[in-house]
Amino acid sequence: MESFKDKVILITGGSSGLGAATALRFARDGARVAIGARRTEQSEAVVRQIESSGGQGLFIRTDVGRRADIEALVNGTVAHFGRLDCAVNNAGITGPVLTPIADIEPDAWDETLSVNLTAVFLGMKFQIPAMLKNGGGAIVNVASVYGQKPSDVGHAAYCVSKFGVIGLTKTAAIDYGQQGIRVNAICPGYSHSEMVDPYLRDEPELMRAVIERHSASGRVGEAEEIADAIAFLCSHSARFVNGSELVVDGGDRVRAY
Repeated sequence: MESFKDKVILITGGSSGLGAATALRFARDGARVAIGARRTEQSEAVVRQIESSGGQGLFIRTDVGRRADIEALVNGTVAHFGRLDCAVNNAGITGPVLTPIADIEPDAWDETLSVNLTAVFLGMKFQIPAMLKNGGGAIVNVASVYGQKPSDVGHAAYCVSKFGVIGLTKTAAIDYGQQGIRVNAICPGYSHSEMVDPYLRDEPELMRAVIERHSASGRVGEAEEIADAIAFLCSHSARFVNGSELVVDGGDRVRAY
């Protein structure tokens, strides 16, 4: 594993699932990790896990639907740790599922785009100046395989938001690549998370069919597998990777059947 010793990593949506797995992954490699999330109890539990293994963690309560909260998260991270090296914009919601476009309520559409897309823009708006003060950094925006293809499970708002994340990522990579900041997107397939696990529990037949269709590996991904890919994109090993979208989906697009 590549060392992130003394690097400062900021992760939104770090209270559980992929965000928590990513926080713990970076902490194991020596990073100092700031978590921004709404849920205090779960987030503090992640920080305790980081600290119990000898790492340094910080929780700042953050609602990514609020610009002021995102700005305070970045400022609070820099104030506490003295710098910002990497950011993972992970917070997101599913939005309406199994809902045809004409049946989506405008408020639900707006909320999904606000949390999944606008919050990524606002995150970078404040993360990038903080990184430029240190001469550069790396940002990973969490998109989805549904940022590359249409949704076949009736969640258009989510799909559109993730397409937007990829476009935003590629544009940011062009804007700041020559200033030492790399910006990449990761596109997870169906993986264990608070978005996916309830459907695995409550709709097992539906999810069995979805997994058979979307994963050549025939299984749901583990959060730790996505976290490993995020760590790679932030690492020195990925120093010439910029504006890319890394798919981690068990082989959806290679299937011939």
